[in-house]
Amino acid sequence: MKNCIKSITENGIPSHKSHFVYILRCRDGSLYTGYTTEVGRRLAEHNAGKGAKYTRSRTPVELVYVEEGESRSWGQRREQRIKRMSRREKELLITSRHSQ
Repeated sequence: MKNCIKSITENGIPSHKSHFVYILRCRDGSLYTGYTTEVGRRLAEHNAGKGAKYTRSRTPVELVYVEEGESRSWGQRREQRIKRMSRREKELLITSRHSQ
């Protein structure tokens, strides 16, 4: 797993194309986990109601966690591992990333 993000925009969203797993906090407080190669584009899609069916009725969404990896297969495996975590484990993951 890569620990450094090559280029980050003002709002903390990676601006290069790679492989990312991300967590969104939805308007209702729920958490959504996804995989993408372009975080900024995917966040915009979610907020425009063109993202996952789950987030369409829960906009606006806020990006609260991003993790970069080396391949699509890594991203899909990591997304599934995070989706299987409990709410508490996901909150701890989010908190631990913010405190680094």
